[in-house]
Amino acid sequence: MKKMFALCVAALLPAAVVHANVVTDWDAKAMDVIQGNAPAPPPDIGPAGGERIATIMHLAMFAAVNTIDPHYQPYDGLTHPRIDASQEAAATSAAATVLIRMLPGKAATISQERDAYLARIPDSEAKQSGVRLGEEMALKAIGSRSGDGYGAPNAFRPVTQPGVYTETMLTYGWDISTMRPFALTSPSQFRPPPPIALSSEEWAKNYNEMKDYGEQGSTKRTPRQTEDAKFWLTVSPGSNQPLARQIAIKKNMSIVDSARFMTLVTMAQMDAAIAVFDAKYHYTFWRPITAIRNGDIDGNPATEPDAAWQPIALTPMHPEYPCAHCIITGAMAGAITAILGTDEIPESELVSPTAPGVTHRYTNLHAFNNEVSAARIMAGFHWRFSTEVGKDMGWKIGAYTVQTCMQPLKVAIK
Repeated sequence: MKKMFALCVAALLPAAVVHANVVTDWDAKAMDVIQGNAPAPPPDIGPAGGERIATIMHLAMFAAVNTIDPHYQPYDGLTHPRIDASQEAAATSAAATVLIRMLPGKAATISQERDAYLARIPDSEAKQSGVRLGEEMALKAIGSRSGDGYGAPNAFRPVTQPGVYTETMLTYGWDISTMRPFALTSPSQFRPPPPIALSSEEWAKNYNEMKDYGEQGSTKRTPRQTEDAKFWLTVSPGSNQPLARQIAIKKNMSIVDSARFMTLVTMAQMDAAIAVFDAKYHYTFWRPITAIRNGDIDGNPATEPDAAWQPIALTPMHPEYPCAHCIITGAMAGAITAILGTDEIPESELVSPTAPGVTHRYTNLHAFNNEVSAARIMAGFHWRFSTEVGKDMGWKIGAYTVQTCMQPLKVAIK
């Protein structure tokens, strides 16, 4: 009887109320101006460029709100004596200043969003102090990335022979491969071992799996595998940020905790992108469309060529090994798991511009990372061994970022 009474009371109690805050609000606004509803940021920004902007914005917001409510060690160089100010005003000012400076073509839209957000905060000295602090920390965050290597000229030399035609389109991500990381000590810190040998049985197994399942019109894929392949044709940062944002909201994180959480997640993803392009351009391993059309030259008798083979969509213009989607989502998952102490998360959902009308839901971060990785095989872009290596790298980078950056202060500054 007592148990029944307790159940009835519990049923009558309201569910825990969860709220967005200034940090998650501005993360959503940033994704709108960086990527919108497109599968990827525009070419002049690119996925890694969008991730870089998001990371700098979150660093600026963290530096501002952690100055007002110091709970964590500051990020390198982004320090300021503690002041009394409005966290909402400081975070808004920091985020908007970064976005305006780094996306000048969107300045009018961002300024309107900033002014509307600040108008909700009562006028006071704390508000004005917050605005000034946010601007200062934004400029420091932008300045800290000056000369980091992003946007360096693409000097990749395609493999060819004298007088023989080869593809002439510039590859993507060459500059990212040597970019200065945010948390890692170098781009090559987590560089994996070389790809598997083409003469091996494992290569033949990977090759023939791809040939059967990754082909554009494959009848061996299940409907769900095809859905996943199309769903994950979209790229970061817009593909991943909503998941992290929902977790921060559903966990009812404070402003400073949300700022740290979102900063570590974006830093981990950005450094994962740097690490994966370092490995890609170090090994320059061939994509499935190249390998399968040339299966007669790999020296393996178990790999028959298919001269007309093609994947589900256009192959990304950079080397194959390892899988970038796998490492970036793995880094996000690894960072979140390190922060929360578990890979279980409140149910969160994602939609994708490349799979209209489809919603995917997640309660476990390993399951999330595994779905993304399998999708890249089914799309015809990555070998299975490459996805496994990418996942492993990503989780290590995510954990490393949390372990080495923005650690809790032993005693909060009052």
